[in-house]
Amino acid sequence: MSKQSSYIINGITLYRVFAAPLLLILIYAKHLDVFKWLLAVSFFTDLIDGYLARKYKVVSILGSRLDSIGDDLTVFVAVIGLFVFKADFAHKELRILMILFSLFVFQTVFAMVRYKKISSFHTYLAKFAAILQGTFFILIFLLPEPLYFLFYIAVVVTGIELIEEIILIGLLPKWEADVKGLFWVLKRQKHS
Repeated sequence: MSKQSSYIINGITLYRVFAAPLLLILIYAKHLDVFKWLLAVSFFTDLIDGYLARKYKVVSILGSRLDSIGDDLTVFVAVIGLFVFKADFAHKELRILMILFSLFVFQTVFAMVRYKKISSFHTYLAKFAAILQGTFFILIFLLPEPLYFLFYIAVVVTGIELIEEIILIGLLPKWEADVKGLFWVLKRQKHS
């Protein structure tokens, strides 16, 4: 791992952290046209930094935490945009959104209590959920009508991913980076 690769990848990740306040300003100013494209760039940088980190074997605790913070801020801003720019859809699906939000809050608080930090496991399921979430959020702001089938698929996968993360927090006595998923943790514990 070269320091230059690490700086570049963490810089791409930091874009999402710094873009979140700008996206909030765009929501407040009701600039949907600029908001939707910058949001798409934020979700795209999540794919890029993850790909580059794996390709160049750049793994660090700082990078993992920055990535999780950037991911959470991007989704948070996207949800706020949903309530502002797609209010009818957001209010119609409010119960589902509140269930996911409650699972997320529980998972985050549980990790903070157990590890004194957010979980940032980056499981395979979390990566798949992020792709579905990003695709849904990009398309809901680009298309005239929401793709409900994509929304429900993203909801189910995200819900399962949050539950997996909660179970992993309960199973892993110490924080670990880049946990593949519950199956692999259980398999490892069985062979220990």
